[in-house]
Amino acid sequence: MIKRFTDHSANERTYLAWIRTAIAIMAFGFLIEKFDLFVSYIGKAMGNEDILHRSIEAEVVGLGLFIVGILLIITATVRFFMNRQAIDAEEEVPFGIRKTNYLFSGLIILLALFLLFYMAHKLVL
Repeated sequence: MIKRFTDHSANERTYLAWIRTAIAIMAFGFLIEKFDLFVSYIGKAMGNEDILHRSIEAEVVGLGLFIVGILLIITATVRFFMNRQAIDAEEEVPFGIRKTNYLFSGLIILLALFLLFYMAHKLVL
């Protein structure tokens, strides 16, 4: 049996949860980009090109979410291996909140606020 198997399996489950979250964030970025393209085609089909047109904001948000997803995968992988070493270590390792947690929370909040203002702007027009 693997030494400290339950700790290692919990670490792996957490890692996989972070990977799923990153994939979902990237898929949401893709959805935002493609939905904006869909809206622009509908606008052209309806002859309403002035109101419904492709926006750079949707492309920025989509690309931003892709970048956040990629950074999240890299960070999750690094933390997985760091936690793996800490689990195998014989000495006690202190636990603390990492700066990356604050960074990713801030990035997601900024992207969400940007998306909120983008959608409100679209509704006003």
